[in-house]
Amino acid sequence: MTAAGDEPTERNGTGGRDRDGSDDVAYGIDDRPPMSESVVLGIQHYLTMVGANIAVPLILAEAMGMPPGIRARFIGTFFVVSGIATLAQTTFGNRYPIVQGAPFSMLAPALAIITVVTAGGVQGQPDWQAALVQLQGAIIVAATVQVLLGYFGLVGKLKRFLSPVVIAPTITLIGLALFDAPQITGTDQSWWLLGLTLGLILLFSQYLDVKHRAFRLYPVILAVGIAWVLAATLSATGLLADGHPGYVALGDVADTRPLLPIYPLQWGTPEVTTAFVVGMFAGVLASIVESIGDYYAVANITGSAAPSEKRINHGIGMEGLMNVFSGLMGTGGSTSYSENIGAIGLTGVASRYVVQIGAVVMLVVGFVGYFGQLIATIPAPIVGGLFIAMFAQIVAVGISNLRHVDLESSRNVFIVGFALFVGLAIPQYMGNFETTLAFRQAVGLEAAVAFLETELLAAVPATGWVEPLAQIVVDTVFIIGSTGMAVGGLAALILDNTIPGTRRERGLAQWDRLTEDDSEFRTFWERWVGTDAGQER
Repeated sequence: MTAAGDEPTERNGTGGRDRDGSDDVAYGIDDRPPMSESVVLGIQHYLTMVGANIAVPLILAEAMGMPPGIRARFIGTFFVVSGIATLAQTTFGNRYPIVQGAPFSMLAPALAIITVVTAGGVQGQPDWQAALVQLQGAIIVAATVQVLLGYFGLVGKLKRFLSPVVIAPTITLIGLALFDAPQITGTDQSWWLLGLTLGLILLFSQYLDVKHRAFRLYPVILAVGIAWVLAATLSATGLLADGHPGYVALGDVADTRPLLPIYPLQWGTPEVTTAFVVGMFAGVLASIVESIGDYYAVANITGSAAPSEKRINHGIGMEGLMNVFSGLMGTGGSTSYSENIGAIGLTGVASRYVVQIGAVVMLVVGFVGYFGQLIATIPAPIVGGLFIAMFAQIVAVGISNLRHVDLESSRNVFIVGFALFVGLAIPQYMGNFETTLAFRQAVGLEAAVAFLETELLAAVPATGWVEPLAQIVVDTVFIIGSTGMAVGGLAALILDNTIPGTRRERGLAQWDRLTEDDSEFRTFWERWVGTDAGQER
């Protein structure tokens, strides 16, 4: 077996050398398309995640009451962090071609922190900047633990408990978790624009891909570009009124500052509150579960060997480092992006080099105010059409893992079905509560704490620790319970490792033959500084 992403090669995409991945992959992980082509392909990879990478800062900015004049810089910071984090992960981390961006899994604890601070719950400072420095401090400390979990090899130890029965529903839920994204199911929707975007993606990627390589390589950028130009034209001519979901506000672009000052600690010095750190760490744990699923998904979709324990450790460790960096820069965290994996499936472009070129482009344009505002003009229906195509691809990748297991086994069928059901049902229930504070009220936390302190622990001295501990437990349940892939993945993990089943039945016998050895993944130090340095250069 060859380790995906460790042997650099040069290809022009027209044939010749063996490539990583399946026959559907136009550019393998180690391939280097021509520069001009790589730039366009790299931008396309980033276009697939632009909706999410803008949605997170907009949600946070709205919750904090951030002034409109600051928001373009806030969005630009997210793109700068995304570019640097992607370069770091693809070069020094797991070396998979996965774009890094703002995580939804850390959004719930972030909103909880903002709610408390803006309500005057910390030092009486109901201010967006006070909320942001508290958010930064929580991310930095929680991410430091993530760094230790990764580089000390603790996360990789989980691999021995992972089988296709666990990974299949986890990956599937990554796609299914966003079926009700507001860009898709919002009441204020432009179905013709969403349908046009989705139809063009399907036309280019599935029907015309054999007609011309441009349709195979650029289905996303072509579809989004055509739909945006049409929407912008209709908006400029007045056929789409301001307020219509497909309206493109071109005037907003001209009103933006040309260059944005983006630098570490730009919002102030991070502040640390223990309760916020614990809540954020629950979000970090959910992010780790999602990222492990992403690693398996990208290996699967490219036809590469399943990731080794060593690769997983370095990936999670690097994500932790980039989370610390994102905290210093003042954003909402960083994690692997599932949208990017869906783009690989649609376009067949799995080149690490392409993703790195795209990251450099995003890093540079993140400082350009016009760019952030221009991206923000992409109407929600266009993003919704893009999401349907991307997430459907991820769902299919997850299901395909079941080819390794015995589907005539009742245990396997039950575990997969149960994991998928609870992975959808529990987050749906948690969605009834806007924040952890509302969830605390719903479960009667105050009454439970009072009962424990006065009835059960009355004879125990210094029971002041009960309430903080109870809050930590309840907040962790809420945050993990709000993340579908975390709920389904944990349910499958527990059941698959407790219900009796043979290794062949669980798919482990075949999967062991498809998993890379630790020796096949070489770290940056081993490739450029250690004993392999001469060979790699």
